Amino acid sequence: MFSLFRENVRIAFDSIRGQVLRTSLTVFIIAIGIAALVGILTAVGGLENTISGDFASMGSNTFSLQRYKFRTVRRGQREKINPAISYRNAKEFKDRFQYPLAKTSIAFTGTSRAEVKFESKKTDPEVRVLGVNENYLDNSGIKIDKGRNFTFFDIQNNTRVCIVGSDFANGIFKNTNPIDKVISIRGGKFKVIGVLESKGSTFGNNQDLRVMIPLQVARSIFTLPNINYNISVKVDDKEYMEGAQDQAIITFRNIRGLNPIEEDNFGIERSDDLLNRIANITQYLYFAAWIISIITIFGSSIALMNIMLVSVTERTREIGVRKSLGAKRNTIAMQFFMETLIIGQIGGVVGILLGILFGGIVGAAASFVFTMPWEAIIWATAITILVTIIAGSYPALKAAKQDPIESLRYE
Repeated sequence: MFSLFRENVRIAFDSIRGQVLRTSLTVFIIAIGIAALVGILTAVGGLENTISGDFASMGSNTFSLQRYKFRTVRRGQREKINPAISYRNAKEFKDRFQYPLAKTSIAFTGTSRAEVKFESKKTDPEVRVLGVNENYLDNSGIKIDKGRNFTFFDIQNNTRVCIVGSDFANGIFKNTNPIDKVISIRGGKFKVIGVLESKGSTFGNNQDLRVMIPLQVARSIFTLPNINYNISVKVDDKEYMEGAQDQAIITFRNIRGLNPIEEDNFGIERSDDLLNRIANITQYLYFAAWIISIITIFGSSIALMNIMLVSVTERTREIGVRKSLGAKRNTIAMQFFMETLIIGQIGGVVGILLGILFGGIVGAAASFVFTMPWEAIIWATAITILVTIIAGSYPALKAAKQDPIESLRYE
């Protein structure tokens, strides 16, 4: 039994080597379909992991007050313009919002184009500078790698201290311990008290090239009008989340001076709600990937079947010779089916490799977190086997049913 299987495999490889161009085209057609599936799923998986990782670090017990609610504006519908969350709004909310086991953070982005100097070294003008309070890092799920976090006294006393991203350790502080060193931002001097853990990039936004300084100090440096402040609340016990959200809405409505019948002119978002929304969006991307791939794979299975039918026709006389020498119908069918299976698996392997390469390149260009798409690889392998079974069965049966006498007469 094993010797017969080995002989069928040898004959299949001999036939493949005899038709290199045809085999290469067939492999290429199959590989396109598999590469489309694996490549798209790899890129989408990287997108999902990147975004989910950014929000998951915040935990499921954090919510934020925003200028707008996350909602879809229908075509032709004007979006309601909400007022920006001013510093007065944010400060008043922090003072008035008193809820058990809850911490409120306030932050704003002063600039995304700052140049940071240390001694004779300086960065490119692409550093993001944030003004934050003492709760910002904890509420955002950001960890300190070296040094310490801001204290209540740092914020209240407007101490000229800062926390820098991990890129500074390999940049202007290369071969130097950043802690207690003094940097310059727009002419202001700040002592480094901490270095953040690396977060990588998201959609080209480098999370490791940023500087955080006390809120009031940042307000004195960056005085642009209509700055929108970010407010987030973290509750230590998840059981208090619903009550904290309700209290936050009531508090902020009072700050905005809204009467009971007026709609909210702000939005409130939970971190786990964002994760669920992201999962729903990526489901559509996965669905689109499957539709594109199924169409391509369906076309490749038809191409493979046609090529094998041509091969059966060309080898009709060979089939007659084998049958005249005693080959059974099952043996003939297995020979052609084995050839189809080998071609299909070669195409599947090439497609998987091309798909991983394509998905990795797209992910690297978009700064996604790459993960090996094991699920896509398993599906691609299963689909390749299914395609070869469908595409190889009919040609194999046709070859097995050939009349040996008529086959020997075939020219």
